[in-house]
Parts: sequence; C-alpha cells; structure tokens
Amino acid sequence: MKYPDILERFVSYVRIDTQSSDASETFPSTAKQKDLANKLKPELEALGLQDVQVTPWGYVLAFWPTNEAPSMRAVSPRNDGGGAARKVPTIALIAHLDTSPDVSGAGVEPKFHENYQGQDLVISESENLVLKASENPYLKEQTGKTIITASGKTLLGADNKAGIAEIMDALTYMAEHPGAPRPNIRVVFTPDEETGRGVEHITAAEIGAEYGYTVDGEKPGEIEDETFCADSLEIHVSGINVHPGMAKGKLVNAVKIAARIIDKLPKAALSPETTEKREGYVHPHQISGNVEAATIKFLIRDFTVKGLKRSEKKITAIADRVTSQFPGARSEVKVNESYRNMKVVLDKYPEVLAKAEKATAMAGLTPKRASIRGGTDGARLCFMGLPTPNIFTGGFNFHSKQEWIALEDMKKASEVLVNLMKLWATE
Repeated sequence: MKYPDILERFVSYVRIDTQSSDASETFPSTAKQKDLANKLKPELEALGLQDVQVTPWGYVLAFWPTNEAPSMRAVSPRNDGGGAARKVPTIALIAHLDTSPDVSGAGVEPKFHENYQGQDLVISESENLVLKASENPYLKEQTGKTIITASGKTLLGADNKAGIAEIMDALTYMAEHPGAPRPNIRVVFTPDEETGRGVEHITAAEIGAEYGYTVDGEKPGEIEDETFCADSLEIHVSGINVHPGMAKGKLVNAVKIAARIIDKLPKAALSPETTEKREGYVHPHQISGNVEAATIKFLIRDFTVKGLKRSEKKITAIADRVTSQFPGARSEVKVNESYRNMKVVLDKYPEVLAKAEKATAMAGLTPKRASIRGGTDGARLCFMGLPTPNIFTGGFNFHSKQEWIALEDMKKASEVLVNLMKLWATE
C-alpha cells in the first residue's frame, strides 16, 4: 500500500481552515476544527492504529500496541482500566488541530521556494510581503532546501499542522517497516490549543500514557523543557452614560478610562515587543466596550509565578490609580490561571528528556534544551500527571503571514520521532 508522503499530508492539512476563536464559549471553539479531525481518523485507521476515534469534544485519539514480544505488550488503555502493569511503556505523541485566532487560516495556498540560496523571499508582491533573510537568522542557513510559505493572505498553519504531518509520517515509516521497534503509542490531536483550552476536556487517565511529547516547537534540534507561567487578566471598567448633549459634569467615559490605563503601561519594557529570552511581559490584546462599560483583556507571562504576580499587582495598581481620577467610575480586575512552567515537573523525569536528546543526535542534529516564550498543551499535561516536553517542528514565525518551514526539517522531525519510539521500545 502506498501512503501519502509528509509533504502531501502537510499540504492537505493546511488547506483545511481550523482557526480557533478566543471569543467562543463552545468547545471546540470552532466546529471547523473537526473537519481536520474527521480527515485524520481514516488516515490513522489505514496505518493500522486501533481504537481510532473523534470524541464529541473534537479530540482525535488512537492506540498502537508495541511490536515487541507478546509478553511485553499492553492492551489498549481504553480497555485495561488504566491499571495493567506493563514493561513496555505507552508514549503519547501530541499535536494540535487549530491555528491561531489572530490571523486567517481560510484558503491557505502553500508556496514552494525550491533550492533556496539565502536570498529574501517574496511571499506576495500584491501584499508587499517579503521574508527577509536579515530578519530571519535561521533562514539564511537553509541553503539548498525547499522553503514553504503561504501566499501572503493567510498564515501557513505549520503551527501545528507540521507537527501533525510529522507524527503521521513517523507512523507511516513504522507501518512500512513493521520490524522497526516501537512502544505502545497513543496518538492525541487536540483542538483549541491556541486558546489555551487544548486539554480542558481530556484527562491524563484517558490518554493512558506514562510520558508524552508535543510536537509543536521551532528550530531543529531543540527540545523545550520550560514554558512561561501564564495567566489571563481582565479589567472591567464601569462608567456613567449620559446623553452627550447634556453630559457636562455627569458623563464618565469608560472607553477613555480604558485607553488611559493602557497608556500608563510601561513604554520601553514589559511588553512582547520590548522583551526577549527570560523576560516576562504584559500584553493587552483585546479592548471592547462603550461609554458605560469597557473591558481590557491581558495576557500575563513570566517564567516564575513570583514574576507573574508582580506584573498583575502592577496592572491592578495602574487601574486603581487611573480609575480614581474619574469620580463615579469603578474598575474590577479578574485573574484566571492558564498554565505553569512545565520545568517544575520535567526536572523530576530526566529520562523523558534524555531519550529525546539521544533520538535527536541519532538523526544527525545537535540536541539543545530550550525555553518556550509561550506554552503548549504539554505545560498543562505535566501538571495533570503526564510529563510532556516539546519537540521541534522546524517552523518559524508562527501566528504570522510570514510563517515558514523547510521541508527537509519536517523530515528530520519525523526521523527523530521514529528514533524516539525505538529508544522507548528497546531501552
């Protein structure tokens, strides 16, 4: 049987619009995420995986027993009650179905820049969109490779459809080479990772694995064992609405108060555009409302909970100080926890990282541990009882119309996954 190759899979996935929505209260936040889920189900079945399902919540789940000696095998975690002792572990391979709410994922048309030679890449002349080598250091190292971008009207969707394609390609290799050692494998494709809700309706027990790996990183060779700690914060401002023709001394404009709060944020620090490496940030990403009531939504990020709380205290103080200058106005700050730094958990399980590093070296890459200035489903899964670091996809400029990935780096990610499965089955 001839299976699709990694490029064919990737192109077919990115052409399905799976953009999630921050504003939706449903789960998944957009029904179209299930369009990709329903495409993946028969593809997994064709590879020989078992218990393949798309759950009512939109998760794609599948199980593949180890091909080690019969005495080493485990039955499907859906049937063993989660308590069966086994010598060969179950390893979860995880990627997410959705693309960022920030940029359209409708009508993605991949462009192929073959035999790249270090030049700037024109993504779209009509949109005046150019991928500049001077602004993308790793791009300059891609000589001879095939660079894939979108057409300038959308993001590409390598975040995280490259991860899905790489997992599917690794499974394809193992299906075509039945002697390639593998542990028990649990495949998990999640909706709504981009909204921070990716594992909201699944448990570690339902996944049924000892360890997991999200395939959702960037630079080849990197294994990410640390994420931001993350909270979301909302400021609700209440004003007083009066007919503007009779408003003198009476009207209190919530829109102006919200704008003043944003204006009082630090200008040269504590924002995504002024921070890097291990610096945290405060990011007002949405403002809505009218004269009577306005809401500002923030993303708060720091590598420590202490830093997170320090930023939240600073914003609250700014809101209180500004609001006090408008008699009759009120402001209320609400904080919701999103996820915490997964390094706290992963440091207790050195083998899960050591095997990822060895698998990366086996593929001819230099393994490097890295921190994510963001988060993954793995961050939450770590604290749910499933230690889950993040493996590279090879993609860059996620959530952007300048998103790009090299085909050859996708193949390397697939190779690392095959190596990783071999190590878990045999060591």
